[in-house]
Amino acid sequence: MRTLLTVLLLTLAAASTQAAPRTLCTLVIDAATGAALHEAGDCDTRTTPASTFKLALAIIGFEEGFLTGPHAPVLPFRPGDPDWGGANWTRETGPTDWLRYSVVWYSQRITHALGEATLTRHARAFGYGNADFSGDPGFGNGLDRAWIASSLQISPREQTDFLRGLVTATLPVSPEAMAQTRAITQRFEAGGWVIHGKTGGAYPRRADRSFDYAAGWGWFVGWAEQEGRTLVFARLTQARERTSRSPGLLTRDSLLADWPKLAP
Repeated sequence: MRTLLTVLLLTLAAASTQAAPRTLCTLVIDAATGAALHEAGDCDTRTTPASTFKLALAIIGFEEGFLTGPHAPVLPFRPGDPDWGGANWTRETGPTDWLRYSVVWYSQRITHALGEATLTRHARAFGYGNADFSGDPGFGNGLDRAWIASSLQISPREQTDFLRGLVTATLPVSPEAMAQTRAITQRFEAGGWVIHGKTGGAYPRRADRSFDYAAGWGWFVGWAEQEGRTLVFARLTQARERTSRSPGLLTRDSLLADWPKLAP
C-alpha cells in the first residue's frame, strides 16, 4: 500500500510540473446583443478548428438529412477507420456519441456523403472561417481531414459569431437542424451555469509532415445558460510541451475552472 501511495504521489507531482498550455484567446460574448463581456489575447487569428467543427457539421448533417435524430443513423466501425480514440471509437456510433466521444470516422462518413460543394456552401453561409475544404495541398484529403490541422481555418471571434447564430437560431438553415444540434451537444456545470460545449485538439505538422506533439492547439467553444441569460464563449490554447492529456480536454477543464470569473 505504501508503494502504491508513493507512486500516486509521484505521478501527481510530475503532472503538476507540466507547463500549462498558453492561452491564445478567451472570448465571452452576450448572445442577445453580441457585446464582448470578456476578451483576452489574440481572438482574430485563424487556426484549425479541429473537432469543434463537429458542431457546424452536425447542423449541416441535420439540414441535409444525413442525420435524422439524436441516435440516428447508427453507423458501424470499419477496418481502416481512425481508431486512436480507444474503445468508444471502435463500436457502433450515433450522433450523440459522435459528439460526446469526438469520433473522427463518423465525421468522415458525413463529409463523404455530403461532398465538398455542400460543405463549402453551408460554411460560407455560416461565416465559418475560410470555408476551405481542399485539405492538405496535393493530397486530395479534404473530406478526411480539412478541419484537422489542414485547410479549414477559423478564429475565436468567428467561432463565437457562428455559435451566437446557433443559440439564437439565426443561421441560414432550418430551426430544426439547429435545435437538434443544440440537443446533442455535451453539457457541464460551472458556477451555477449550464455549459454546452465542444472540445477540439490538433497538432501542427513539421516540414517532414510529422506532427509536433509539443505544440498542440486546444479549443473549448460553446455557450452557457443561467436564469434566462445565454453567453457564448471560445477559448483557444497552445501547448508548451507534450502532455499526457489531449489539448482540448485541458482547455475545457481550464475554461470550466475559470468560468465563475469570466461570467459577469
